Amino acid sequence: MASQLYAQGANHILGKSTQIDFATDTFKILFYSSSYSSAHEFVSDLTGGSIIARSGSLSGVTLGSVAAGVIDANDITVTAVSGSAFTHVILYKDTGSDSTSPLIAIFDISSFTPTGADISVIWNASGLFSIA
Repeated sequence: MASQLYAQGANHILGKSTQIDFATDTFKILFYSSSYSSAHEFVSDLTGGSIIARSGSLSGVTLGSVAAGVIDANDITVTAVSGSAFTHVILYKDTGSDSTSPLIAIFDISSFTPTGADISVIWNASGLFSIA
């Protein structure tokens, strides 16, 4: 599977209930060790034991040039990560409740086993993704 937007995440970007506003909403990432499903819509749809760690809020989240449709954020460090190996980094809107926090995008990575150290997520210089 390639990195991609969640189908329902795209719907939330386009205006579905719990609409995503890149200017004002809170966004976080989580490290995930289970398989992707196009049926997943909210964090609560993920297998709980497969969520290895969650970040704090992303900073510098922007919708770049509207014409380009590029979503970007500052790099982030998740501290003291331990647990099972994971193969995905998932971007989601944090509403304060997993049952209403929509999944936006899933990024595939090589399997990584945390050691209790900090993990830095360095986004591509071109941005997280483009909706143009």
